[in-house]
Amino acid sequence: MTTTSDPLSRLLTIMARLRDPDHGCEWDLAQSFATIAPYTIEEAYEVADAIERDDMAALREELGDLLLQVVFHSRIAEEAGQFAFGDVADAISAKMEARHPHIFGGADDEGQSREERWENTKAAERAAKGAQSALDGVATALPALMRAEKLQKRAARVGFDWPDPAGPEAKLVEETAELAAATTEADRFEEAGDLLFAAANLVRAHGIAPEDALRYANAKFQRRFQAMEALAGGSIAGRDLNSQEALWQAVKAAERAGQSA
Repeated sequence: MTTTSDPLSRLLTIMARLRDPDHGCEWDLAQSFATIAPYTIEEAYEVADAIERDDMAALREELGDLLLQVVFHSRIAEEAGQFAFGDVADAISAKMEARHPHIFGGADDEGQSREERWENTKAAERAAKGAQSALDGVATALPALMRAEKLQKRAARVGFDWPDPAGPEAKLVEETAELAAATTEADRFEEAGDLLFAAANLVRAHGIAPEDALRYANAKFQRRFQAMEALAGGSIAGRDLNSQEALWQAVKAAERAGQSA
């Protein structure tokens, strides 16, 4: 058992012990950046889930799991002579100070909104790293819906956007028709992607984050479907569509009654 009283030092010591070539854990030693990347993504989503459920005990635990991922990646990099956890902490500290010059650098607040100031600073950072396109730096590993929104917002910053929701609404109708008219599997696949991209753009035009909206819709569908199963005595399998629809409408009616009570 580690004895340091500093919680972060304790965690770093635990990871070093787990990765010890002679006495470490076989599983931890076998991991690489690529093999633990999926766990990093999963832990980030579990943090978001705990927040959505307003479960503070779970949030504390999930934040620890996410921190472990940062420590794990940093340890692998340190072993390869690339960087260590301290370098990660120093880099993000420097970035946050640079992105808030009106707080840490004594610069005047030029009256920009927080989002404008933040995005202008990030754009300057991307340019300093050699970015040539307005879309450079949008991570390909993001969930597709979230990446669609980010690509659209980047394009909008340079003026490539409709002035109001009417444009993306018409585009959604157009893409729906094109999917219906597609005759090959390859065409249907492409048109389906265009339809989803257009739907994300329409939702964004209304000032709503598509990822958040779909997460809410997913949760609502799950809640209602499980309520249907409960009304049916445990399963709706074997019931015809009319019977299933009646259950669905009953669940919705019960929700409305509960909201108005």
